[in-house]
Amino acid sequence: MRTKPFLQEVAEDLIAKFGSQLQNCAIIFNNKRPSAYLQKHLADIIQKPFFSPSFFTIQEFFANATKYKIADFYLQFFTLHKIYNQLLVEEKLETISSHKFFPLAKIILSDFSQIDSDLVDAEKLYQDLEDISIINKDFDYLSPEQYEFLAQFWTSYSEGKHKKQQELFIKMWRRMPKLYHKFHETLKAQDYITNGQAYRLLAEENINEQEFLKTFEKGKIVFVGFNALSSAEAKIFTQLQEAEKALFYFDADKYYLDDPLQEAGLFLRKNINQLGLKNVFESQPSLMKTTKHSVNVFKVQGQSAQAKILNHILVDDYEETEEIGSTVVVLADESLLIPTLQTIPTNYNGNDIDLNVTMGFALATSSIFGLADLWLTSQLEVLKSDKVSYKNVEAFVTHPLSGLSQKMRDKIQTALLNENIVEIDHQRLLKQSGLFEVFYKKIDKPENVVTYLLEVLDYVLTRLSNAKTLKKIDAELFVKAIQELNRLHDTFGKHISKEEIPFVIYLVQKSLQAIAVPLAGDPLNGIQVMGLLETRNLNFDKVVVLGFNEGIIPKSSIGNSFIPDSIRRVYGLPVLENLDAISSYMVYRLVQRAKNINFVYNSLTDESTSGEASRILKQLEFESGFDFKYHELNLDVKTEPFKEVKIEKEGNEFIQKTLQVYLDKKKAISPSALTQYISNPIDFFFNYIALIKEPKEVSAVVEANEIGSVLHKVMEYFYQDLRVAEITAELINERRKLVPSLIQKAFNFVMFKNPDKVHEYKGMQKVVLAIVDAYVTIILDQDVKQTPFNIISLEQKVEAEIAFPLNGKEASIKIFGYIDRVDVKDGITKIIDYKTGSDKLTFKDIPELFNSDGKHINKALIQTLLYTYAYEQYAGKTSVEPNLYIVKTMNKDGIWFKSGRQNLSGDYLEEIKPEFLAELRKKLTELFEAPYFVASAVPDNYKYSIYKTLFGK
Repeated sequence: MRTKPFLQEVAEDLIAKFGSQLQNCAIIFNNKRPSAYLQKHLADIIQKPFFSPSFFTIQEFFANATKYKIADFYLQFFTLHKIYNQLLVEEKLETISSHKFFPLAKIILSDFSQIDSDLVDAEKLYQDLEDISIINKDFDYLSPEQYEFLAQFWTSYSEGKHKKQQELFIKMWRRMPKLYHKFHETLKAQDYITNGQAYRLLAEENINEQEFLKTFEKGKIVFVGFNALSSAEAKIFTQLQEAEKALFYFDADKYYLDDPLQEAGLFLRKNINQLGLKNVFESQPSLMKTTKHSVNVFKVQGQSAQAKILNHILVDDYEETEEIGSTVVVLADESLLIPTLQTIPTNYNGNDIDLNVTMGFALATSSIFGLADLWLTSQLEVLKSDKVSYKNVEAFVTHPLSGLSQKMRDKIQTALLNENIVEIDHQRLLKQSGLFEVFYKKIDKPENVVTYLLEVLDYVLTRLSNAKTLKKIDAELFVKAIQELNRLHDTFGKHISKEEIPFVIYLVQKSLQAIAVPLAGDPLNGIQVMGLLETRNLNFDKVVVLGFNEGIIPKSSIGNSFIPDSIRRVYGLPVLENLDAISSYMVYRLVQRAKNINFVYNSLTDESTSGEASRILKQLEFESGFDFKYHELNLDVKTEPFKEVKIEKEGNEFIQKTLQVYLDKKKAISPSALTQYISNPIDFFFNYIALIKEPKEVSAVVEANEIGSVLHKVMEYFYQDLRVAEITAELINERRKLVPSLIQKAFNFVMFKNPDKVHEYKGMQKVVLAIVDAYVTIILDQDVKQTPFNIISLEQKVEAEIAFPLNGKEASIKIFGYIDRVDVKDGITKIIDYKTGSDKLTFKDIPELFNSDGKHINKALIQTLLYTYAYEQYAGKTSVEPNLYIVKTMNKDGIWFKSGRQNLSGDYLEEIKPEFLAELRKKLTELFEAPYFVASAVPDNYKYSIYKTLFGK
């Protein structure tokens, strides 16, 4: 049999007590949700039309009882900031900007609110506590324990550590009483008060004389399901009880109420035993002890994985439909909303599943917030430099709500990629018309931030409506965002004309982030999904709690405050233990009437969770006598079985045709293509036959290969005019002064295809220029050692043919390359190749150079020997010597290739050349004749390959 829900018991008791006079009662809850449930229970019992009692949340009730209007956060913030700066001016100190004050203000306002709702004397609290004599004089009523708290606090502040911080903090503290009083006076002068002040005013006046309460004279003011009370609430409740105007329905269970060691009953014991509030339901049996509770605990690996277990837990609920939803999924960790919605199906075995989500879908996770946020950040860029970063323009162009056709997107992106512009001029964007014109309209004054953003959202909304492509949830999010912006517009009003635009943008961003839109659903039927706070007063037969981790429930921090823990305890303000007691109560209250309880927690430790189950779970297990079962969800992570990818050449017409183009010499092979084939044959297929290239990106950061390109260009510019004469040390040193301008010219050529572009270098670009400068110095120092010499050519293109056996006949291909530099010194012609990477000069032997499954491939040597071969063919010379300028190691290792200790020059080089050619021919035969393109057996040979995912490694 189902245990009666708490609110059904309340409904039965109210009808028994008041009958048709119920309409004269005010029923007050902590939150809005229970009203619908209580109305349903009243209707079910009365079974005919009746006049409903009035329903309020406690905040609404107190706000109605005061004659002032409640100030919203922004009115409070702007008022506080103005007064704070006035006080700083009085103290002859520098004023503080809104932006810096904002995080401070949030803490100060929160502290003020607590001080008011707990009826603390602000003067006393903020008094200068440093002087022990003042402590002794003013705190003579303190217990030794309270005195101890204060003494502890002040020792931590008087050891001379962080002197400057202490002084600033104490100065700020001294400012507080004035700030507190002036703040409240200024608001009152405009007929406004804060929520905390509303509580204080009502508690300090005679509540029974309030005009508003006279409405309920014929009935009672009924407080349902309260737990932790602030001092103001406690005082008001007591006054109302003494005047016999109030009734209290506490949802309590003797199990934790009568046991002083049970923290779940901490506040109820205070309310009933200390304050003497009378619980209508005082003599009820303990449901924790008398009813059967079966508890399943699921230990899950991973945050989102917790939601994936829901289909297993809720399978029975998908098939049954109760009149009032008897199953709840409680998200202790609210970030699990999206995984939960993705998991619970919309229908099951042909039946629709009723799902009601009370938590609200965060605007921050929607594409609408994405667009608004992009607009706000783009506006900040425009304000700063009249330019917008490529990253943000690309995000706008590709944003689903920008409404650009694929053709238009591609056109814009291609144009920007080709120009490689990191920042785009604002004027250029405005010229694009349509949404561009609305989106990039520059904010000229702070009042326009909200109005211009409204124009953007309005434009997009109108276009989506006209195109009939507006989704229901998007429509609701649009409406909510526009409502919030209109509210901000009204609130900001006269306050923001003197603010800085970036700060207003920051406020708008913060406000939009906080919006949540309730998802459609029946609050009474089907499976309910809610946060823990929303479960207050409600009961369900089946409870599933996700995110039941220590640190999440109870929370491990009380929130920011300038009032230290020791002082909080002296004045009875909330401390960390309060959170423990509140969390425990909410869980115990939820499970005391439930039969089937399921706790799910994440056992993995990461930045957001400890990997430990909540201490409340451990407590229940040891003390409650409930029936506990443990389940562990181990996710089987299956890796794809490795399958070797081979690309078959025979019978593949496309591959054969492409290879034939090389054999027909219509296309030449570059040395880098050959070394790619040698290192990892399958890479050659993807790159040169399938023509799969890495997508081009606009980047402010220069890639490593681009540093090499800039260096090559600088060296070409440097020696261009020196080729006519013999190069001496004097000539080189004389020309060095041109290096900085040559580097800029080379950089502009490589990055922007325009050597004469006027460009302001920033950040990483300056670093690159400095690196290239250092590299040029190393090369020129080496060249000075080699002087005198003559330069024959710079960046010269050479071509040569190489013959090799293919299917029993002779075939040949053309190779080509650009030789960085050719020198002559002492009658020896030298090929110079510059390298900025971590190439090596050493090699084992020639066969190993060509072994695709070996570890001794030296790409630089293969390339330089290919250049040497090609140059000898082209220029009709012999004894040409390869030199490698590896700028990172040149000073230490020199410029000659080495096998063992032997330099690759003179006679040894001439011996090696025919062997190299023979091995190269074998490799070319393999390239055109082998049946497959395969991957190298040595992973290091394709460590940096962009094609790794394609060949299954």
